[in-house]
Amino acid sequence: MHFPGRFTDQLVADRLDRVSLSFLVDDLTVRRGGIAANIAFGMGVLGYSPVLIGAVGADFADYRSWLERHGVDCSGVHTSEVKHTARFVCTTDDDMNQIASFYAGAMAEARNIELAPIMDKVGGLELVLVSPNDPEAMLRHSEESRQRGIPFAADPSQQLARMDGDQAKRLVEGAKYLFTNDYELQLLLQKTGWSEEEILDHVDLRITTLGEKGVELVGKGLSAPLHVPAVPETHKADPTGIGDGFRAGFLAGIAAGLPLERAAQLGSLIAVLVLEVDGPQEWVFDREAALTRLTEAYGAEASADIAKALKN
Repeated sequence: MHFPGRFTDQLVADRLDRVSLSFLVDDLTVRRGGIAANIAFGMGVLGYSPVLIGAVGADFADYRSWLERHGVDCSGVHTSEVKHTARFVCTTDDDMNQIASFYAGAMAEARNIELAPIMDKVGGLELVLVSPNDPEAMLRHSEESRQRGIPFAADPSQQLARMDGDQAKRLVEGAKYLFTNDYELQLLLQKTGWSEEEILDHVDLRITTLGEKGVELVGKGLSAPLHVPAVPETHKADPTGIGDGFRAGFLAGIAAGLPLERAAQLGSLIAVLVLEVDGPQEWVFDREAALTRLTEAYGAEASADIAKALKN
């Protein structure tokens, strides 16, 4: 929402112990989001069949329909009988100050979800991506993946701030892929006490997004760190969800059998498509335009290789 004024003008300095404020807003925009849903949506748009796992409320029905229309299998979604779907509500004033609230709601029930029944229902899981969610659910699903021998990716993101060192280690240990941005990597090192080299004793591949500088991949199967530059943007609209877009493209590329560099290039393309629209699921995929941008960014050979992975 947007408040056409300044929050600070409404505050009474000697009455801050009893704040009672109401802001008449002049705009309301509702966007679909959530990290797992953003990633699943992206993979679905690219023609793959991700299985969304998480806990929602009865108010999820319209969102479920949207995701299923875009190729997402929602059979792994648990519906709470008592709570609404998690949501983030934010009001911004003319000075770009923000007052925001996050309602976790049904998200807390994700810790009760077991992967095995879902795996049996869908005929197996190639990879489990453990993204920001209820912290107990994240730990449970990484542990169950280890116990059942299912390859998994650790993507702690915003929830890393809530975890202590032991929890962060438990989440990451044995991961096939570790996704972070450069700030989150430093926070992970600080919390675990590991060095960058020691991280590779616990995960197969570290994938670190660097914003406009691209992405760095380090680990098994690479003789040296691999840096993939970002696809140049035409403009910036909204950075929300660009990391999710990268993960969607990268994992689609991996599912298609692309080498790591090509998968990261596809991820970088989806990331910039997200950046150029307002909202993490408002982007549209146009195959010919995508291949043109890939050619311009990485060359004709890269574009031809990635074209084989594009089902749509």
